[in-house]
Amino acid sequence: MTDGADSGEGLHAIVLAAGAATRFGSAKQLVRVAGRPLLHTAIARAAEVAGAAVSVVLGAHAAELTPLLTHSQALIVINRDWREGLASSIRAGVARLPPTCNAVLLTLVDQAAVTAEDLKRLAGAWRRQPDYIAAARYGMTTGVPAIFPRSAFGELTALRGDVGARAVLQRNPDRVVRVPMASAALDIDTPEDLLKIDPKR
Repeated sequence: MTDGADSGEGLHAIVLAAGAATRFGSAKQLVRVAGRPLLHTAIARAAEVAGAAVSVVLGAHAAELTPLLTHSQALIVINRDWREGLASSIRAGVARLPPTCNAVLLTLVDQAAVTAEDLKRLAGAWRRQPDYIAAARYGMTTGVPAIFPRSAFGELTALRGDVGARAVLQRNPDRVVRVPMASAALDIDTPEDLLKIDPKR
């Protein structure tokens, strides 16, 4: 586990995995898709883009999930305010970013259909315009996964309640590069959602 490790270009990834998964009925971070827990898959995808510069924010099931990450390079951030909602996890993750971090990739543990290639395309868009936010576009929605430059960190840490990074995107439409990513439309919120990505279950 590396504290403060960063990729050569200053991109750090945060995997948001602190939710209680009340609609799912159990810790969905542990659900296996293609033989791997969602938590492991999300961290591995992020590492393909950010190298060792990956943090994972845990909360509701932290005691259950932390042992899974014994051999992971990811920095574990515990969000004790997880009941507040997604904004608290974003704040917790951003607060632990190293000072050399130029941009942060925010990903959700339950966007199980997003691939490493999707994230690499997103990172490519950010590298071409590093002062802009690069965000996934799916349907009529612009949201995460998204990469925010350091200039947006203040807005991320100002978020409150069960509000995600989409609020920052909506406030800055002229600063956003939209990257088509149909896979980002699928969240694993209920057991039925798993069938959309793994019909043989």
